[in-house]
Amino acid sequence: MLKSIRNTVITGAALLAGFSLTGVQVAVAADATNGEQLSQTCLGCHGAPGLRNPGPVYEIPMIGGQHAEYIVSALKAYKDKTRSHKTMQAQASNLSDSDMADIGAFFAQMKGNSRPSLVNKAEAKAGEKLSASCAACHGKTGDGEQSSFPKLAGQYESYLVQALKDYRSGERNNLIMSGQATNLTIGQIEAMSAYFASQEGGLSAPESKIFK
Repeated sequence: MLKSIRNTVITGAALLAGFSLTGVQVAVAADATNGEQLSQTCLGCHGAPGLRNPGPVYEIPMIGGQHAEYIVSALKAYKDKTRSHKTMQAQASNLSDSDMADIGAFFAQMKGNSRPSLVNKAEAKAGEKLSASCAACHGKTGDGEQSSFPKLAGQYESYLVQALKDYRSGERNNLIMSGQATNLTIGQIEAMSAYFASQEGGLSAPESKIFK
């Protein structure tokens, strides 16, 4: 009974706040075992450290340990083409909401700490000051707990640079991030990316079975 009341309160609060119930659905209904099966094609790129996107060239992001709700929202953005990466659009095109939730659950349960990147220390110091406006959503060091926003701490610097450039140019269409990135210079983008890449966090690039 207490559990039922608590769940009702949580669900009601989410509705009153105007938030999506995606996070609740992921937590309650997602099947990480099925997500592992669905993710075998994902692991070809995301399952080994340091693999690079061919053009534009940047390191393919670590998604092990990423928030499940954010993974789902990213997959939906690729499916509806508000993110313009051809391979990811193709991967997401036939996924159902349930499939996405299962994939998110599989990657989110992975453990392991990302190793901070070697970055330009002066850039990272400048980026720490610039990133103050990011803390509300992503946490001070980028290892935030808000599940609808991605963890950034320890993520590849080149990927963070590309993501911010895409938000700035409109290649990624997100109201919050587009507003944040619109007036950033390339120097500011690089500095912020250096800062977050240099932080310790819970992301990982798990070793795929195909590489074992």
